Amino acid sequence: MTTAFTNSATLHNGLKMPWLGLGVWKVKDDGETERTVQAAIEAGYRHIDTAAVYGNESGVGIGVRNSGIAREELFITTKVWNSDQGYESSLAAFEQSLEKLGMDYVDLLLIHWPVKGKYKDTWRALESIYRSGKARAIGVSNFHIHHLQDLMESSELVPMVNQVEYHPLLTQEPLLAFCKSNHIQVTAWSPLMQGNLDHAVLADIGAKYGKSPAQVVLRWDLQTGVITIPKSTNPERLKQNGDIFDFELSAEDMAAISALNRNQRFGSDPDNFNF
Repeated sequence: MTTAFTNSATLHNGLKMPWLGLGVWKVKDDGETERTVQAAIEAGYRHIDTAAVYGNESGVGIGVRNSGIAREELFITTKVWNSDQGYESSLAAFEQSLEKLGMDYVDLLLIHWPVKGKYKDTWRALESIYRSGKARAIGVSNFHIHHLQDLMESSELVPMVNQVEYHPLLTQEPLLAFCKSNHIQVTAWSPLMQGNLDHAVLADIGAKYGKSPAQVVLRWDLQTGVITIPKSTNPERLKQNGDIFDFELSAEDMAAISALNRNQRFGSDPDNFNF
């Protein structure tokens, strides 16, 4: 049972990645990001997930430096954006990310989306960055099974992580099974369905454990073996999202939550995006 903020998954290269993190998508880089990161770290979070396209890597770096927690105790993720994909351009974009973060390395570097005709060259760049030690782990985001298979046919390294939209309305069970069989750790973005938590099943299960629907969903993530990175800028909500380590969902409740699946996306389909 995952019982604390400090509990981590072990990636296939041996690196430990905290099960719960803070996502900062759409958090403004006007002081809000640094305040949110500081509040999250104060609440116990040790895993922060950003991306070049979020425009707030600088705020993440400031929040980390002002937190009083040593850099090596934190797990920082960023991502190469679509327009930067390709070998040389990805290397250059990553250096820009490091500069904005004010860091010598990141713990995890991801390809943000599987841009057709580019993601293989981007992956070669990530492999080079990994060998340099400037990224302690590398992976992908929004990759379907066929994208992973295509990438792995010619790659030296198997991605360590695949970050995808994952929640009770989009359980992606075949993808999850494929990733587990290939030792690729799945991470959930938009785990709280962008606030669409008004489901009787979640409310009833929450009442049983004295937890909110959001806490039930985040606990379900952990018990399905999926790292989760909910976003909130509210210090009290950050604490609530972290209050998921003192209970365990029964097998019956886990199955009831999974049965909510409708293959419903709140974000774009990785086979049909244009950005």
